[in-house]
Amino acid sequence: MKKEIVVSGIRSTGYLHLGNYFGAIQNYVKMQEDHDCYFFVADYHSLTTHPDPKDLKTNVYRVVAENIACGIDVNKAALYAQSDVPEIPELYLMLNMLAYKGELEKVPTFKDKVRQQPENVNAGLLTYPVLMAADILIHRAAKVPVGKDQEQHLEMARNFAQRFNKRYGELFPEPEVFRYNRDTVKIMSLDGEGKMSKSENVNATIFLSDDDATIRKKIMKAKTDAGPAEPNSEMPEYIKNLFVLMQMVSAPDVTATYTSAYNNCNIRYGDMKKQLAEDMAAFVAPIREKAAALQKDEVLIKKILRQGAEKARASAGKTISEARRLIGISYY
Repeated sequence: MKKEIVVSGIRSTGYLHLGNYFGAIQNYVKMQEDHDCYFFVADYHSLTTHPDPKDLKTNVYRVVAENIACGIDVNKAALYAQSDVPEIPELYLMLNMLAYKGELEKVPTFKDKVRQQPENVNAGLLTYPVLMAADILIHRAAKVPVGKDQEQHLEMARNFAQRFNKRYGELFPEPEVFRYNRDTVKIMSLDGEGKMSKSENVNATIFLSDDDATIRKKIMKAKTDAGPAEPNSEMPEYIKNLFVLMQMVSAPDVTATYTSAYNNCNIRYGDMKKQLAEDMAAFVAPIREKAAALQKDEVLIKKILRQGAEKARASAGKTISEARRLIGISYY
């Protein structure tokens, strides 16, 4: 039985953090067992913010190492750099002819970028959803694991697939959102302000490269309050987030003890955060150490990227050949 194709990528900027792990990578590890998976490092996407060229290679190698350290098996899934598959930008160009300025300007993430970096509103930012669509459609993916904030981009990929199929002939399936659970795990920043982020308030984000002391320091500074005034009170989001983290890394009886303490109005946040800090440090340490060791082995990283690119190009080559034929770009 042919496996469904799944595609997902992560930008090669910043360091991976708990939100990346619990919101995405742990699901990738499950997907690779029963799907045909293509996971890529989105280095072309990162160019929209003009990263320093001397950092790009290091960033890509680190993202590859951290994904493997988290459980991605390169013998089960293709793990590759976006720029190693030239068929992607070729399809991106084709899809740009089916994308319209007005619809791209209305994308919320584009509007956010314009507000955040008004001095760098480049065409790459505007057509970001088109490149994302090319990443997905190049493998004719059926499923794409995305968060709520990326669902509109996936809807646009479906639109581009429809337009291509209508104009030139059937080629692309319309990819669907893939989640193991209806409610994906959302890891908030430790300051209670939005999600953990690679770039915003790094002191409130637990990175997979953080050492034990840094993890302890960050968690001990996590936002708390005076505690519940009445038994079984509803938790504020920032308190609920501490319990979510504890559920992820602590023993069930530990979580149950502190949940009971909260519900009975005798929670001691200092004790809870100390316990969470120790359990979190123990959880992150093996990932950090394995990733660090992998990053030192450039020969192995290059081999992994080459292997992933070969698998990705075999799939992408079939798609681009058929796209060229349907469009009429086939002269000999």
